[in-house]
Amino acid sequence: MLDNAATKERVRRLINPFVLALARTGVTPNMLTVIGVALNTCVGLIIAAGYDRLAGVLLILTSLFDLLDGALAKATGKASKFGAFLDSTLDRYSEAAVLLGVMYFSLQRNLILNVYLVYIVIVGSLMVSYTRARAEGLGLECRVGWFGRPERVVVLCAGLIFDLMLPALIILAIFTHFTALQRMIHVQRLTGRRR
Repeated sequence: MLDNAATKERVRRLINPFVLALARTGVTPNMLTVIGVALNTCVGLIIAAGYDRLAGVLLILTSLFDLLDGALAKATGKASKFGAFLDSTLDRYSEAAVLLGVMYFSLQRNLILNVYLVYIVIVGSLMVSYTRARAEGLGLECRVGWFGRPERVVVLCAGLIFDLMLPALIILAIFTHFTALQRMIHVQRLTGRRR
């Protein structure tokens, strides 16, 4: 939903000054990718420590930071297959670090339902990413679905900032798996085969 051309163009214009500044510093896109994982891990630790509103605001900032590596790669002509692979792989670690922070926070407060929901969300998020990666590995375009990473980040940030973690986790638990199902149906239609 947020992963469309118009939204991407607005975001590109927003971050372009930062990208140009970074290009002059000699920082590489892969360095930014690794820094992004470290920042998201810090957000997870801040959540675990109980500062959920602060973590929500920082998650917005780190999510914008996560956009810089790809933009820098394009701007400097350093886009590579390995860079794209590294970015996608470390994005999964980043998301898991934040969600594990939510899980720890929930365990400390005996919010057992939240703990189970975080587990369901982690599996759902991985399946959203896996279904796209597997489809693309088969040579099929697979950008369909309601809850890609941008949508998941928005819901998680809202849950943290507005102290609505249970509703946010319920939404994420449902719609990550729904998105994976959308992608499975999409691939089935593209291949025209039924099993």
